[in-house]
Amino acid sequence: MKINFKIQEILTITGGTARGDTTSVISHINSIENAGKGEITFFSDKKYLNYLLNSQASAVIVPVGTNMEPKSEQVFIEVENPYVSIVKFINYVAKMESAPSEGVHSSAVISAQSDVDKTAYIGENCVLDQGTSIGKNVVIQSNTVIGKDVIIGENTYIHPNVTICDRTEIGAGCIIYSGAVIGSSGFGYLENKDDGSYTPIAQIGKVILEDNVEVGANSTIDRAMIGATRVRKGTKIDNLVHIAHNCDIGENNGIAAQAGISGSVKTGNRNRIAGQVGIAGHLSIPDDVTIMAQSGISNNIKSPGIYFGSPAKPRITAFKIEAALRQLPEIANEVNKIQKMLKNINPSNEEVPK
Repeated sequence: MKINFKIQEILTITGGTARGDTTSVISHINSIENAGKGEITFFSDKKYLNYLLNSQASAVIVPVGTNMEPKSEQVFIEVENPYVSIVKFINYVAKMESAPSEGVHSSAVISAQSDVDKTAYIGENCVLDQGTSIGKNVVIQSNTVIGKDVIIGENTYIHPNVTICDRTEIGAGCIIYSGAVIGSSGFGYLENKDDGSYTPIAQIGKVILEDNVEVGANSTIDRAMIGATRVRKGTKIDNLVHIAHNCDIGENNGIAAQAGISGSVKTGNRNRIAGQVGIAGHLSIPDDVTIMAQSGISNNIKSPGIYFGSPAKPRITAFKIEAALRQLPEIANEVNKIQKMLKNINPSNEEVPK
């Protein structure tokens, strides 16, 4: 991404102080391994010291008290935490890049029974059904379809090709990435015992996303049979995640790609659910739980901690089991040797009990 920032502007954004040449204009952000003239990078880990010593970057964000001098035509921007500061700068740049104009594109189809704030942006080929309410500074990018009676809070950003189904409520400051489907019908059926066929159960509930929730690309959140599927404030959902009907996902959860959460699961706050985790239906998980990648949750978790395996167990227990399993071939060989020895010394030549 091409940018155009003077050093003084970067100091204002990051809260840093300059040491060195402040005359450069910064055109790109790059890694410390690859940054060159006209680019800004950051240094926060001593294992990259050699890259810093040889860097030709025009600006380097470094920790306060870095014990070396910048090169000619280079500036060090000293901050308490370089990683936090570069993230702050990247987010500032990204916000500038993504901010469209206000207004409604001529190709958008908007029901006369909807309410769109004048500061919102509605992109090409979007469809907004009746009863929909769009708050201040909302951005809805092209080809997004929004159903009946949907509420979207202020400063929410919806990327292209998103589907938001009837009755969904989305809070303020949310981000929905491309391909996400929010509020599709929950997976509910009655099985007919006589022939094994299925009768659909109408899913008449809704989805509620509270403030500052993010939903990754091609993720799906099903609406409830009755009541609401709820994702509480601050939760971040990666790409390719499925959350089934009537779940209640706690505050500030982080859910990584390919995780699947079955119906009516309730999670606590500050959970970390790693990639490809599967959680069976109607289970509860308390606050401050981390579930490691590819684990399977088949029972309620009762205590905070880190869990691993399928079925998942506390991490230390699971690792001990894994270590023991790796020794099974050697243990089996030793058992076979002992059995042969016992057979050789058995005067009656009877079979040794196993």
